[in-house]
Amino acid sequence: MKKDFRTPLARVGGLGSAKSGTGHFWWQRMTAVANVPLVIAFVVILVSLFGRNQAAVQQILGTPLVAVIMLLFIGSITYHMRLGMQIVIEDYVHGEIARPFLIMTNTFFTIAVALAAAYAILKLSFGV
Repeated sequence: MKKDFRTPLARVGGLGSAKSGTGHFWWQRMTAVANVPLVIAFVVILVSLFGRNQAAVQQILGTPLVAVIMLLFIGSITYHMRLGMQIVIEDYVHGEIARPFLIMTNTFFTIAVALAAAYAILKLSFGV
């Protein structure tokens, strides 16, 4: 019999039972920090669009700086949403078939939302 003299904390090593939780945790925190200025910029852009006609809105949203800010906002928000929903699914869905299916559906849904929003911004930006 092998005797282990390490403490329980040393055995865990900060990785948890799944051995990969810290990376997920840090990505969720990093996207949350990135979302603060991006959401503020999004709200400022959105407020500046009130009361303008469609041509003016298309012109503002089509400028390169606004388009890049909106694309960063879309990417960060959807990735953060995917990470958060994955945690909810892993914590509260207990079926062996339902959990992987819902995680996969969550990923496909967030990709679809991100692509649709990015397509709209790129279409406005390039005027296609």
